[in-house]
Amino acid sequence: MNQYFATVANGLEPLVVKELEQLGAHSVKPGFRGAAFKGDRTLLYRVNLWARLPFRILMKLHQFPCQSADDLYRGIQSIDWSAYLTPDLTLAVDATGKTEQLNHTHFTALQVKNAIVNQQQEVFGDRSSVELQEPDVRINVHLDRDGCTVSLDSSGNSLHRRGYRPAVGAAPLKESLAAALIQLSGWQPEQMFYDPLCGSGTLPLEACLKSLNIAPGLFRERFGFETWLDCDRDLLDHLIQEAKSSQKEALPAPIWGSDRDPQVIEQAIANAQNCGVSDQIWFSEMELIDVVAPTDSGVVFCNPPYGERLGRDSDLGAFYKQLGDVLKQRFKGWTAFILSGNKELAQAIGLKSSQRIPVYNGTLPCQLMKYELY
Repeated sequence: MNQYFATVANGLEPLVVKELEQLGAHSVKPGFRGAAFKGDRTLLYRVNLWARLPFRILMKLHQFPCQSADDLYRGIQSIDWSAYLTPDLTLAVDATGKTEQLNHTHFTALQVKNAIVNQQQEVFGDRSSVELQEPDVRINVHLDRDGCTVSLDSSGNSLHRRGYRPAVGAAPLKESLAAALIQLSGWQPEQMFYDPLCGSGTLPLEACLKSLNIAPGLFRERFGFETWLDCDRDLLDHLIQEAKSSQKEALPAPIWGSDRDPQVIEQAIANAQNCGVSDQIWFSEMELIDVVAPTDSGVVFCNPPYGERLGRDSDLGAFYKQLGDVLKQRFKGWTAFILSGNKELAQAIGLKSSQRIPVYNGTLPCQLMKYELY
């Protein structure tokens, strides 16, 4: 069994523990911005294909005490890199964390690269080239007080980039965060889902993928492990086929999204087509003032602008008040979830929240607020 680590956004550690356990991971333990777990190669491929919350799945190679540049160099050279990297494969090194003496990640990464290619020169008389964008093997080095952890990054590009969304609006929500918010809300696919401020459609699309049991990794061009020396292509193809055959035919309840901006609605429709769900999900151009609940009950979900990224706007207060009025007057019998990164604006909604869950949108502390609309 290998030791793995799934990295997630700050605060989502308990959620990812649950998700990894559901996917069959062993000995799952929450850590700093992620969770450690154990499993075989099949599990590694399955987690990359199915997990909705993590950014990257790292496979641990080695851990050693490390304070100085010399410690780092020696520790990296103690690994037999020929098992993972031949000179014809390209590499990249990502460094995170620091010790007192090694407090510059760029230097750390350089030191690691030098230790690896110097070993290659001795063994092969040749060395790997560095390729920062799409390397064959991406190495992750994490420093903390106790030392250095060396891993291979099995994901390649961050898993939140599902690949279905070339088109994004002005302040897009990461797909992995959208999936986490849906998870936190307790929404069930039997309930209607409506986002009246849907932008390029990330929340409704993630709800749709969950409801139809579609693996988020199916839209990606590739995973990092596909260029590893031990890649099992047949196993991956088998898991992809298995994922495709476990998709559901139709949504148990409607999923809708609307937005006032015709351009972002076009993007949302294009993104739905890329997911193969454009016949399942409904997107339309609509002003907030015209929004009406389509059924007696359901979950209304939105991520309104909080003035952080989209410019400070004095009209936002009025906009939040209008949002509150629309929910109060037209969504009786529904439950609403609003992600807000601005306390004053949230107060302008004028409704009393029944629950507030702290979450981070990037580095911005936010709250997911729940409203029971009687």
